[in-house]
Amino acid sequence: MSSKPTALFVCVHNAGRSQMAAGWLRHLAGDTVEVRSAGSEPANQINPVAVEAMREVGIDITGQSPAKLTWDTAEASDVIITMGCGDACPVFPGKRYEDWKLTDPAGQPLDVVRQVRDDIRARVQKLVDTLRR
Repeated sequence: MSSKPTALFVCVHNAGRSQMAAGWLRHLAGDTVEVRSAGSEPANQINPVAVEAMREVGIDITGQSPAKLTWDTAEASDVIITMGCGDACPVFPGKRYEDWKLTDPAGQPLDVVRQVRDDIRARVQKLVDTLRR
C-alpha cells in the first residue's frame, strides 16, 4: 500500500471539472499524491474546451479518458472531491469529503471555462497544502 495520499475527483461526466482538477493536482503535487478522477455517468471524451483551457497554462490532459466511478476506486481514496454530481455521487463512509460548487464547463465558451479552470487551481492548491501536512 502506498504511503502517499490519494485524491479522487468526481463529477457526472468526468469530462471537464474533475479532469481539470486532476490535471492541476498532478501539476502542483507531482508524484507526492496519487490522483484519480471518475464520473457517475462518464462521457465518451474529455470536453475539448477544457482541454484547450488547460493547454493554455501548460497542462496536457489529452491522455486522460472519462472513467466510471467504482466502489473500489472510492474505497481506496483518502479524500473524495465531488463537483456538481449531487445525489448521483454515492457516499462512502469514513472518507474525507469536499464538495466544490463549480460552474459546469459543458457547453460554455472558453472565457467561462478559463474562470472555472482558475477557480479549480486555487482550490487544488489549498487541497495540496492539506494533503502535505
